[in-house]
Amino acid sequence: MFAVGATVAAASDGDGGGSSASGTSSRAPGRYSPDAGFARDMAVHHQQAVEMSFIVRDRTGDEPVRSLAYDIANTQANQRGMLIGWLDLWGLPKVIADEPPMSWMAAPDGGTGGTGEAGEAGEAGEAGGHHEHGTGAAKPGALMPGMATKEELAALGAAEGRDAEVLYLQLMTDHHKGGVAMARGCARQCATPAERALAQGMVEAQQSELTLMADMLKQRGAAPRG
Repeated sequence: MFAVGATVAAASDGDGGGSSASGTSSRAPGRYSPDAGFARDMAVHHQQAVEMSFIVRDRTGDEPVRSLAYDIANTQANQRGMLIGWLDLWGLPKVIADEPPMSWMAAPDGGTGGTGEAGEAGEAGEAGGHHEHGTGAAKPGALMPGMATKEELAALGAAEGRDAEVLYLQLMTDHHKGGVAMARGCARQCATPAERALAQGMVEAQQSELTLMADMLKQRGAAPRG
């Protein structure tokens, strides 16, 4: 918990004193900035990964899969706490009803105009930028690219043993691919150093898990979907 609190604090203090060495403003990110959009969207994305991981732990006795599920659930729950903590710290909403998921990835300036007063102006003036998706369309029934549908979650909850293991690994592979694309967007566009660092860490960790899951699927005579 201390590590989470320290990281959240770093998002506020890392730019202190008006401007940092990188030239980013110490003002809180704007409502539609990449920093805020990523925090909102990845918090939702992570929540589903946690949900799927808890489902599969009850559907199989296979220790490698259960261990992977525990690691993913623990890591992503902690990261979700950081993201929500930043939104609270910045005084920004966790949900914006009329904001399309991942629309922040279309921001033309990487979010530098999305802080402070410029960010507030962006609420009225970003209509062309923040209504476009940055990483391709989600599949029908899914909120964001990589996310599972309600039907897929129900199928996971009904499966047992090897079937549950394979479906979980396939769903989580898709989920990680969507998460990696989004995290790369923040690593490029977010203005908050601590958030960029977290996003880059997500990219590296989830790419490593993608390799592991491909091997686990092969061991079970299966392969990633698509």
